[in-house]
Amino acid sequence: MGKVSKAGRNVVVVGTQWGDEGKGKVVDWLTEHAQGVVRFQGGHNAGHTLVIKGVKTALQLIPSGVMREGVACYIGNGVVVDPAHLLGEIEKLEKIGIDVRSRLFVSESCALILPFHVELDRAREARREASGAGKIGTTGKGIGPAYEDKVARRALRVQDLKHPRRFEIKLRELLELHNFALAGYLKGQPLEFRPIFDQAMQAAEQITPMMADVGYRLHQAHRAGANLLFEGAQGALLDIDHGTYPFVTSSNCVAGNAAAGSGVGPDQLHYMLGITKAYATRVGGGPFPTELPIDVPGTVGYQLSTVGQERGTVTGRPRRCGWLDAAALKRSIIINGISGLCITKLDVLDGLDEVLMCTGYELNGRRVEILPLDPDDIAACKPVYERVGGWRESTAGLTQWDALPANARRYLERVQEFIGAPIDMVSTGPDREHTIVLRHPYVA
Repeated sequence: MGKVSKAGRNVVVVGTQWGDEGKGKVVDWLTEHAQGVVRFQGGHNAGHTLVIKGVKTALQLIPSGVMREGVACYIGNGVVVDPAHLLGEIEKLEKIGIDVRSRLFVSESCALILPFHVELDRAREARREASGAGKIGTTGKGIGPAYEDKVARRALRVQDLKHPRRFEIKLRELLELHNFALAGYLKGQPLEFRPIFDQAMQAAEQITPMMADVGYRLHQAHRAGANLLFEGAQGALLDIDHGTYPFVTSSNCVAGNAAAGSGVGPDQLHYMLGITKAYATRVGGGPFPTELPIDVPGTVGYQLSTVGQERGTVTGRPRRCGWLDAAALKRSIIINGISGLCITKLDVLDGLDEVLMCTGYELNGRRVEILPLDPDDIAACKPVYERVGGWRESTAGLTQWDALPANARRYLERVQEFIGAPIDMVSTGPDREHTIVLRHPYVA
């Protein structure tokens, strides 16, 4: 496998589907060779479930590196932060003996999620559903409205928590604006100033010691030879620019945003690891060409849903399931500049008679080789499949490539050939040790 480089080397981990690819487990596994883990976008709408020696831990906002003793954890400027949720997540980890506060650094430049963002998020989804427009499928956590305030240059930021008077002035102005929308347009209830202000000031006492100039800290760590790991949330097909818009998240999920969302230069991103399930899933609305029904026992979709335990970490919603869409994956490879892939949940396909892979689409009488950009075009796409023989042997927990069933290897080799990127890792189960490594991202 080679010798792990002692020089500072930085790896970006991103999802290459619609999220929920198993990034948390991979990040946790890679932190054996990293001294710092960085979240660079999204908020607590992300959910990473880690299984360590059979014990499950669900993280939403705090970087997955927190489960490794001594690893520094950074929340970059591209993340939107709900102060109450952040402190709640810290307390849960502290209850199981995890030291968080001494090694968590929160960028002063993060935009805050406040209670009116949550109310706006939920009221908008309800209005869309009532009007027949169809819900976007947000988590209702206030992520989108918080990013709107950021882009509109009116957001309250983490650094404002240090200045009560400044915070008060900005909060009154922002609350007036959003209460107007809540009551006047969305027919909801306006929120009161005092409870929001008091809660924020209470949170400020605990968050202030963790505030940091994250970009500069990362610069210093890299120059000192530290290996850094940049942890993406959601997946590339939910990217606000490159995903299946408008059924997307509110931030850039692609690897390039690791630079802008953390404050490092793009020349400091050395290896882009894409995480991909051996099949495909999606939570929420939006087109999904290879989707299968999941509620009929004995069908492939039912197996993917039940064996894969496909429920959202944050929402608990059942995930939609389907065959691997390699034509969509090809677009993710391009927009992320993927250096190598990690295929997860291969064991969920065990026992199938055959395994299908989408290699293109029929769209209005013509063949399309890559996922289209227009959501209506995607919805009209009929997948074109290649078939590979299935395997009866179990792949669960295997740690060597040669131990995989022959047809499992053929399937992975065909995926690799079609997308034009190497498969460097295969995850065969939820635990850290259930991993096949063909090329280590931290090997120079």
